[in-house]
Amino acid sequence: MDLDKLVTEQRNPDTMHLDQMSVEEMLRIMNQEDRKVPLAIEAALPQIAEVVEKIIASFNQGGRLIYQGAGTSGRLGVLDAAECVPTFGVSPDLVVGLIAGGDKAMTVAVEGAEDSVELGADDLRNLNLTAQDVVVGIAASGRTPYVIGGLEYANSIGATTASIACNLEAEISRYSQYPIEVNCGPEVLTGSTRLKAGTAQKLILNMLSTASMVGIGKVYQNLMVDVQATNLKLEERSKRIIMEATECSYEQAQEALALADNKVKLAIVMLLTGLKREEAEARLEASKGFIHQAVSE
Repeated sequence: MDLDKLVTEQRNPDTMHLDQMSVEEMLRIMNQEDRKVPLAIEAALPQIAEVVEKIIASFNQGGRLIYQGAGTSGRLGVLDAAECVPTFGVSPDLVVGLIAGGDKAMTVAVEGAEDSVELGADDLRNLNLTAQDVVVGIAASGRTPYVIGGLEYANSIGATTASIACNLEAEISRYSQYPIEVNCGPEVLTGSTRLKAGTAQKLILNMLSTASMVGIGKVYQNLMVDVQATNLKLEERSKRIIMEATECSYEQAQEALALADNKVKLAIVMLLTGLKREEAEARLEASKGFIHQAVSE
């Protein structure tokens, strides 16, 4: 697809005089344009749901979720992967973000990296990609060679492939078993896909990771019960989560958390069942980490 045919590269007729607008006018038009993003995503919810199901199945088979992108798309994938660790208490190896050009590309553009099909394949090869893994290629334009190279390699070894593009009939969709395409319209600033396209990608990534973690027992009700208390704020949040889940006092939550070695989920099961730590751990293991099942036995 030619660049001038991509909606993400077209000029927005409502912002042709962006440089002559007042600050408030500029912000108002940006806000109006941003409202279009959730509506564009709504149209793709069935496709997003398919990918979530595949990710859950992958996790249950010992597989991983791997995001792969360049520039803003890559940075958003790396961000979502990194945030899964403290939020859901998972290993950093379970959700992995790859960006063209490596870690330094998070802050400095690496010239030519996104144009390399070979680099996309190499980065996955270096991760020892397996058929149990899910690879999600992310590209606002829908045509980034680095992402295409990764998807081609993933397909060649039998991994599950999905993609996120902000143009319809995107090129990367042809290399993806489960393509997700959203059309948010032209950007406020022509071609600046860190705006609406970036917002759309972030929202979709939120859905993929959060819904998948719910699907493997990382959530009880709407509480993040596998949160890692890596700082004082999260320690206090852990206690509040226990209090919300069990209706216990602050002191009881604090004591249970200590007895559970700061494992929020375990503390909740101990309080809800009255079981000792070892028995509560056995319940959780038998229920594959789902609190509802562990406390209803």
